[in-house]
Amino acid sequence: MLGLTRRSLVFLLLIAAVASAQDYPNKTVRMIVPFAPGGATDVLARITAQKLYERWGQIVLADNRVGASGNIGAEYVAKSVAADGYTLLVAGAPHAINMSLFSNLHYDLARDLVPITAIAAFPSLIAVHPSVPVRSVKELIALARARPNELNFGSAGNGSPNHLSMELFKTMAKVEMTHIPYKGGSGQMVSDLLAGQVQMASMGLPPAMPYVKSGRLRVIAVTSAKRSPLLPDAPTVAESGLPGYEVNSWYGVFAPPGLAKELVTKINADIVAVLGAADVRERLAALGAEPQPMSADDFGRFVRADIAKWAKVVKESGAKVD
Repeated sequence: MLGLTRRSLVFLLLIAAVASAQDYPNKTVRMIVPFAPGGATDVLARITAQKLYERWGQIVLADNRVGASGNIGAEYVAKSVAADGYTLLVAGAPHAINMSLFSNLHYDLARDLVPITAIAAFPSLIAVHPSVPVRSVKELIALARARPNELNFGSAGNGSPNHLSMELFKTMAKVEMTHIPYKGGSGQMVSDLLAGQVQMASMGLPPAMPYVKSGRLRVIAVTSAKRSPLLPDAPTVAESGLPGYEVNSWYGVFAPPGLAKELVTKINADIVAVLGAADVRERLAALGAEPQPMSADDFGRFVRADIAKWAKVVKESGAKVD
């Protein structure tokens, strides 16, 4: 290439990148799932992987690399794999929270990973034990103000998404409530909530629905910006007392740093097409999730805004995990 000008070299590299994108994929693609099988991240990754296999004609393998609240899998993609499109990461709201929750991370979600697109978002609900004498957000706020720190709420652990969603509620409502963190997941917390030993919690819709339908839990509101089709009669927190409140557990696809823009564009377009399929939308709706297709640029802006949002909540709550 000694006789090439700089402009010619750039042009040839561009042609090579476009050709690579047109040929992609020609072998197995791995989607790193940084949480255990069966969870929300895993389910969304496998739905997406199956549909991409049908579209690409190449195996798309969901590879669970679990540990450190999702940080092991994310760091692996950010630091240890080639930027060729054959290793992707499914990450989400927990990772945005982790950026300020952990003080010793070796990757940055916004800086060290390339955003492709969001996949879907899960709203949560705020539920109380039936013994708690409230039926709305306004009544809950009034009771909390009348009895500061007497009401308690459970979560799957300090700094967990549903812990911080209640911390955001506390901050916006200007109330004081006591946090009861549980270790090892939400199973024991749910048992104690059903027994009335914990008075309320923010919970995902699918695991809460059987108890809501049986009357063992009372829904106060859903946390999303609009009502959930699974609970059409339940108002949002924003419409029933706290304007501007919105919490969704979102998940999306990222790539290692340095992935060619042409590949970003192709992978984005293919995932967005997959999310538009009727059967995918039906499967997501059954889970209480909504598809969230975005351009790569819009997804990058969304991720940065979510990191900043939760950094403020983490700081105000004093939550830390190391």
